[in-house]
Amino acid sequence: MDDTDTVAKSDSQWRQELTPERYEVLRKAGTEAPFTGEYVYNKESGMYRCAGCGCDLFSSESKFDSGTGWPSFTEPAVAEAVELKQDNSHFMRRTEVLCRRCGGHLGHVFDDGPSDGRSPGQRWCINSAALQFAPKS
Repeated sequence: MDDTDTVAKSDSQWRQELTPERYEVLRKAGTEAPFTGEYVYNKESGMYRCAGCGCDLFSSESKFDSGTGWPSFTEPAVAEAVELKQDNSHFMRRTEVLCRRCGGHLGHVFDDGPSDGRSPGQRWCINSAALQFAPKS
């Protein structure tokens, strides 16, 4: 299977394959508590992949310390790997980030990331539970 193949599974299959925390985040759009995720402080070089389907999502080269308590990135490794959707839950207007391959909830993207001086950059605020890290070999 390559990164363009769609992954479609039943809810019971997802429940069996994912840990309870990953299921809550990826399939129910949950959010892990800030500063508790496995990758918040990770500084290793490598690729962050979707914990649901293994699709390459974010490179360690775009990771930065936002101070928010979640892994933050300036951009996806491959723009086509993610899908954006308006999220008006919790009385807020946000942009949800989904894995395009399996539809898993990853987190949200905000326009308050590092700036290049011309315009504010983006902060892709992603749950550690939605990711699996593959160190660079």
